Amino acid sequence: MALVFFGKDPNTDGDECPTAWVDDKNADMVLQGWKADEETEAECLTVGPIPGTEAVIRIPARMVPLIRKACDAAEQRSSELR
Repeated sequence: MALVFFGKDPNTDGDECPTAWVDDKNADMVLQGWKADEETEAECLTVGPIPGTEAVIRIPARMVPLIRKACDAAEQRSSELR
């Protein structure tokens, strides 16, 4: 796996912060975020279970530009892999 780094939360001290990558091998997006609180998880559970292999995370809105860049790169890489 080769992760392409797109950035960290711009309003952080650089440690333990939301981060965005794209896996160059399969074009998957990889996101690190804050764990959702119980209230948020409970609301998410109203539409279905959260499997043990998945997690609900929060990404701050200020990261939208970084995530947009990662989405564009993932889309481009995905088309190259076809």
